[in-house]
Amino acid sequence: MKHNIDFSTASSEAIIEALGKRLDEIRLSRNISQFDLAREAGVSRSTMTRLSCGRTISLDSFVRVMQALRLTDHLAALLPDPAVRPVDRVRIGGAERRRARKRRAEPSEWAWGDEGENGA
Repeated sequence: MKHNIDFSTASSEAIIEALGKRLDEIRLSRNISQFDLAREAGVSRSTMTRLSCGRTISLDSFVRVMQALRLTDHLAALLPDPAVRPVDRVRIGGAERRRARKRRAEPSEWAWGDEGENGA
């Protein structure tokens, strides 16, 4: 069964449901029972039921199920590599970013006397 979903426009609930159903289909294609997969992953059977129904589970449980299904190589595809582009690395002196900063507001072109005609 294919679960075609546009991840860029789908709600978080729809994405969770699609991922849960895909994992359940993988489990079934490998002829593994929910009980056996739950035991292998170290999660409860009710967690497996929630996952297969497309309901939320903890991130820890999700990763454990992925590991039990030997799908950990696919986890890297969930997030892009945050490596800084070479040009940016030169600009920041070769250091890695440690924190995010708010962007500064663009300087205003305001000058004295620009309040308007009526002084407001």
